Amino acid sequence: MKFIDEVTLLCSSGHGGAGCVAFRREKFIPFGGPNGGDGGRGGDLIFEATKALSTLLELRHKQHQKADRGRHGMGKNRHGAAGEDLVVKVPVGTLIKDFETGEVLADLTDDGQRIILLKGGRGGQGNARFATATNKAPKFAQPGEEGEERKLRLELKLMADVGLLGLPNAGKSSLITKVSAARPKIADYPFTTLAPSLGVVGYKNFRSFVMADIPGIIEGAHEGAGLGHRFLKHLERSGILVHLVDISGLPDSDPYAAFEAINRELAMFSEELGEKGQIVALTKMDLPTAQEHLAEAQVWFQERKIPVYPISSITGEGVEALLDAIAERLWSAPKEEW
Repeated sequence: MKFIDEVTLLCSSGHGGAGCVAFRREKFIPFGGPNGGDGGRGGDLIFEATKALSTLLELRHKQHQKADRGRHGMGKNRHGAAGEDLVVKVPVGTLIKDFETGEVLADLTDDGQRIILLKGGRGGQGNARFATATNKAPKFAQPGEEGEERKLRLELKLMADVGLLGLPNAGKSSLITKVSAARPKIADYPFTTLAPSLGVVGYKNFRSFVMADIPGIIEGAHEGAGLGHRFLKHLERSGILVHLVDISGLPDSDPYAAFEAINRELAMFSEELGEKGQIVALTKMDLPTAQEHLAEAQVWFQERKIPVYPISSITGEGVEALLDAIAERLWSAPKEEW
């Protein structure tokens, strides 16, 4: 299934039905009287978050969302039926913005959360409502009130407890495959992962947490380089970040400079993301070159007071210790200390 995390919609609520102008025409009632009914109200446009969806793909093909209009009033004091509300279902984590101003109108972060974004128009009153002692036969009624219309921008930010980040081919997809049932594409070339994927990681005592695999980030990602600019926003909702660093390419590559460059990209994308707590995992420990440079890497991170966890997603070495560290951060440490 194609992953779509942004979509533009033209939305409108239903117009209210018009009131009716009508008069009684009954035998033996010579003067009759007004009996025009009221129009029905227009339907509201409602957004509802659901865990059953993981992408905005369906809305990409339904960019016009319009609630039902109210029916017009009729004679014999018959009121028009109210228009049906339109419920637009979106994935949990969807941000709804005004397209023109960028104002955030709603942030749907809980399953089943609903918001009435556009109210339907009120129905007009029929002429029976306007009869008075001095005007017993009014020949006018109210028109229905128009519904609201708005152009909206929907952005999906994945709801994950843990976000994986690092250079392309750092081992993010291999790790999430090892610890969950997620099956992202794995290959020996950069940018194998083209869309985020979520995996539920089973932990001890029947506890679990959600991990997100984000496409690799390169320098300049906050300005659109590579794939990072489009997907950096998915890391903002993560409780903690696991930064994967591949040291198997030393001395030909410089993973330390890349580590610092990626952290600069996070800070330039958003201050909140730059300050989010991280756990560092040194990957591909099954490779001899990674083992050769492990001590050097541990010293480099220790000098910066950054704890590291050497792991191999192939053999499973160190993965349990990494999960323990993640669980401790998620469920033990207060958020302000992360």
